[in-house]
Amino acid sequence: MKQLYSNYNAADFLVWKTLFERQEKNLKDKACSLYLKSLKEMSSVLHADAIPKFEELNQFLAPRTGWEIEVVPGLIPVDEFFALMAERKFCSSTWLRSMKQLDYLEEPDMFHDIFGHVPLLVDKGYADLMQRIGKLGVQFKHDALIIEGLERFYWFTIEFGLILESDKRNIYGAGIISSFGESKHIFESTIQCDAFDIDQILETDFDKSSIQQRYYEISSMEEMQRGLDRLEEIAKGRNRIKKAS
Repeated sequence: MKQLYSNYNAADFLVWKTLFERQEKNLKDKACSLYLKSLKEMSSVLHADAIPKFEELNQFLAPRTGWEIEVVPGLIPVDEFFALMAERKFCSSTWLRSMKQLDYLEEPDMFHDIFGHVPLLVDKGYADLMQRIGKLGVQFKHDALIIEGLERFYWFTIEFGLILESDKRNIYGAGIISSFGESKHIFESTIQCDAFDIDQILETDFDKSSIQQRYYEISSMEEMQRGLDRLEEIAKGRNRIKKAS
């Protein structure tokens, strides 16, 4: 599949501009420093004035971290998702919400995929972490419990993660970054926010149908790598037991 740029109309460009400008302003005191730095670094190919061209995004990302955008029709099976990530390919749809859907979507659109996820892929450490998630998904694809654990890890970090920076709670999860309502909800509502604990996350289910009420906060991006270390240790232990039985 390819992005058919000529299919976008004036309404699409207006939606993109509205979403981008509103959220860029909203995130100035809410997003983590790495995201804000990365978004600024990508300003030549990712900005409010035009819907981004995936070809240009790929040309920007490739020499920096080797990632590229893989066009998909929408949500895809988890095994395909992890397999693409293992190859440093990030999935994105090409459709954009309407003006009537500005504040919340149950299924992610291009604004979520690109504005929410792609900027952090400029950072080598984060880019490597994302590929590692994909590789673990491929390595343990036949272990349903580990795949479920990876999905929960991804949900509570990559999608809805918070980070403590200089004693201030900031956002790095793309599901919050790309959502005007959810990014305000974090700071204006009473939420349950626990310190990052991989064992607890592996036991915590999540709800895709509404704004989240429970979050986990990391103290550094490296903490996610340590969480994956623990998950990989559990997965290898389960594998050894299976082979021995």
